Amino acid sequence: MQNNSKSELNKDNGKMVIKLVAIVIGMFGFGFALVPLYDVFCDLTGINGKTSNTAAVYESVEVDESRTITVEFITRTNTGMPWEFRAQTRRVDVHPGQMSQVDFLVKNPAGRDIVGQAVPSVSPGTAAIYLNKTECFCFNHQPLAAGEEALMPMKFYVDPQLPKDIKFFTVQYTLYDVTSSAEVAMNQG
Repeated sequence: MQNNSKSELNKDNGKMVIKLVAIVIGMFGFGFALVPLYDVFCDLTGINGKTSNTAAVYESVEVDESRTITVEFITRTNTGMPWEFRAQTRRVDVHPGQMSQVDFLVKNPAGRDIVGQAVPSVSPGTAAIYLNKTECFCFNHQPLAAGEEALMPMKFYVDPQLPKDIKFFTVQYTLYDVTSSAEVAMNQG
């Protein structure tokens, strides 16, 4: 009788192990699915300050000179990215609808060529959908030879439909080293 209960216990343990392994695999898969789901959610809602990576078309928008919006620019480099990266102008006051330009200086002090990619974020996140970039270094990879430096422009305007309670927002660019993925893409193309 003990052999029967031992064998039943072993079967139950085996079933439990299979269930736990299935749960772990499911959780792992769900973790990978979260990234594209999060991107779709942010694109649809404009939450979390994700901006569009496509150029806006500037049609003659009526400038609202009765309002002034302060836009602050913050730059940072991701861990392991050796570039120096800073906004030439840290803060600018603009009227909604007014075309503006801010330049960013990058320098590659490393002894090797590096390809960089800037990823923007806007805070508060609700302001992201009202920031329209007509030209931005963040749209493309930025190759920089060893020791080279460059001035990278960002042309933008704030949509006049920006809610009246938003008088200030921050645009942060984080610069990533994408050299290895850029090389793979060049070799495949």
